[in-house]
Amino acid sequence: MESLSFLSINDHPLSITQAVKYLQASGKLSQFIGDILRQYVIEQEIQTRDDLDINPALTEQAVIDFRLKNQLTQPQTFQEWLQTNGTDYETFHSSITLGFKLEKLKTVVTQTSIPEYFIERKIFLDRVVISRIIVESQELCEELRTQIEEGGSFEQLAREYSLTEDRIMNGMMGAISRGTMPDTLRAAIDVASSGQLVGPVELEGRYGLFRVEQFLPASLEDTQLQQALQNELFEKWLAEKIQKLTVKLQMG
Repeated sequence: MESLSFLSINDHPLSITQAVKYLQASGKLSQFIGDILRQYVIEQEIQTRDDLDINPALTEQAVIDFRLKNQLTQPQTFQEWLQTNGTDYETFHSSITLGFKLEKLKTVVTQTSIPEYFIERKIFLDRVVISRIIVESQELCEELRTQIEEGGSFEQLAREYSLTEDRIMNGMMGAISRGTMPDTLRAAIDVASSGQLVGPVELEGRYGLFRVEQFLPASLEDTQLQQALQNELFEKWLAEKIQKLTVKLQMG
């Protein structure tokens, strides 16, 4: 293995063994091996499964789209681009087909699990836009609530009294995941409606007055969210596959 050179630095050949030692010294060997194992599992699945057929027309159209987008319509220009990027047409074409097969593999291995996974994660995916005023005492918090209910400005009181940095934004916290809220706050907000005041709520020795601005419930009809869940599930599936591999590092 020592004699195998795969890299040259200033005309000095670097063996695979020495490269591995450098990776060990930098603490990046495990990540390097992890990337290799990940690609190994993906390619094994793509080569052995029979449910990942891709219409060749998809690949051809993707190549055309790529060449148009990158102004590589002229054969000579495209050929020069391939050479500059250290590849050839066949390899480039195969990489696009592989990309389509990878996306289909993701769909095949996750599609039946996504609805259940969505339900499991929903508490963290649902968000609520809230504003807050945080003060030291319950009495002050109750007094501020009374002032607001009698017509006082939540925004002005937030700027004047709140102890948190978001007071300069009139107390606006923005969209918060329900799953990251303290239980007492989440329970109170879950039964509130938009525009409603919630509190005083005790949080780590301080007292909060909250105003619900908007509920943003998660939905599987959101294609971006569906894609994110698919990616999460696929990575879990990959990790389980990798854990079952027998891996031996052979040096020298």
